[in-house]
This record gives sequence, structure tokens and C-alpha cells, in this order.
Amino acid sequence: MARHRKPTSTPLAVPTLRVRRRLAAGLVGASALAATALTATVNPAAPPAPDRSPSGATLPSAQAAP
Repeated sequence: MARHRKPTSTPLAVPTLRVRRRLAAGLVGASALAATALTATVNPAAPPAPDRSPSGATLPSAQAAP
């Protein structure tokens, strides 16, 4: 008795599996595009915190001494 053999698939399951994979790949791609578009167009809801330095600014201690 072979217990570890791969079950045989019916001929009807192969096209269905292919369609499911293609649909999943399309949904992943569409969600990635939507997330990119939202990130590029939506402004943050709140201004930056007053105790934080703006992005891209360096700390005074990290600058080179003259």
C-alpha cells in the first residue's frame, strides 16, 4: 500500500487550477498598483509631531566639526 503518492488529478481540475493561479496573480498585481497609487496621491492625515525633526534633516551632533 503506497500512502505517499501524489493523488491523481482529474483532467477538469488542471484548467481550473491554471485560471485560479492567473486570477490570484492578477489580484496581487492590481492591489500592488492600487497601493502604489494611494501612497503617491494621499496626504498624511496629521502634520509631523513638533518634537521630531523633518525627514532628511541631520542632527547637529552628526555634522562634522570645523
